[in-house]
Amino acid sequence: MTIAFVDGPVITGDGRILEHATVLVENDKIVKVAEGDLSIPPNAEKIPIDGMTLLPGFIDSHIHICLDGSPDPVSTLLAESPTATTLKAAAAARQTLMAGVTTVRDMGGYNGIDLGLKQAINTGLIPGPRMLVSGRLICMTGGHGWQIGQEANGPDEVRQAARNQIKVGADIVKLMATGGVMTAGVQPGSEQFTEAEMRAGVQEAHKAGKKTATHAMGTQGILNALRAGIDSIEHGVYLNEEAVAIMVECKIPFIPTISACYHIETKGVAAGIPDYAVEKTLMVKPHHLESIRMAREAGVLIAAGTDAGTPFNLHGENLSEIKLLVDYGGFSPMAAIEAGTRVSAHVLGLDNELGTIEEGKQADLIMVSGNPLENIDILLERESIRLVLQGGKLASGDL
Repeated sequence: MTIAFVDGPVITGDGRILEHATVLVENDKIVKVAEGDLSIPPNAEKIPIDGMTLLPGFIDSHIHICLDGSPDPVSTLLAESPTATTLKAAAAARQTLMAGVTTVRDMGGYNGIDLGLKQAINTGLIPGPRMLVSGRLICMTGGHGWQIGQEANGPDEVRQAARNQIKVGADIVKLMATGGVMTAGVQPGSEQFTEAEMRAGVQEAHKAGKKTATHAMGTQGILNALRAGIDSIEHGVYLNEEAVAIMVECKIPFIPTISACYHIETKGVAAGIPDYAVEKTLMVKPHHLESIRMAREAGVLIAAGTDAGTPFNLHGENLSEIKLLVDYGGFSPMAAIEAGTRVSAHVLGLDNELGTIEEGKQADLIMVSGNPLENIDILLERESIRLVLQGGKLASGDL
């Protein structure tokens, strides 16, 4: 099938906007991008862009498809049947795709549901974003996320836990370097895995050609992860100058997940979120915002990730992170869009396939009403997402 998006603004994902462009798609690939006149095959389906904007499909670098965004989602997950979790996760996947997010990285699944969902999407059984999955997160005994993770202590056990997740099909090995907000009895700033434990997990992943990521809020845990060779820092609440310098030098991306704290603070205890989670969120907020500022000003690669599935942080509302990067992170709209496209593709190791509107890349494209550079709120309005194309196939909208 040949599709031509003609004569309108195209945000390419690499910081450019082409004002009167045509993008030609054949089957699953983008084959031509040009400003001005372009020879269009007579059999092409022509889609005028005028009055709208064409963008790359967005990539959410940090979600939890098995969590449902309820006030205490881990407790909800543990109380429900695997069947219920699977059905809810399938619905969440569809909502995510319809919102213009064509690829996600799941950062901690449960009961193998993330792995099965990825397979179901890949085979066309259900609609959903392209998925990279981490299986069960790996934490110390009683560490952050222990209820849904694989507990391990000492380098040898961490090494075995990493091998276990790789064995069942994980694309990423996720290691918990520090405490966090949503686990009772742990502190966000506290170190959990040691540098030696982190290194063992990272080495096993890299031996298998897999990327690694770490939940890392506290400074010492962040430094442990960076010195161990981690591939991305998630949350990064208490960055310091040393951590930022390493991230710049080694090109280690930072995924701040502003949405997670934003929704907990906004909804609060009155909405049913546990007291301890709200208390810790309010404690870390100023440090988190300062870390984002430091990282942005230093030139750290910052990608968009929502932590979707955490309280009131709903699947299908993923593009709220783009607005939050503008409102709280100090990003321009163009830079925020780039964080959710080109930079996120880099985080996933898919830069050669996704993230920008370029010849030879996958035809993951969305068309929105108006211009998000002038009004970033457009991305949050479901009715503004006029068309979603994933791998050249129509996921939402009309051709």
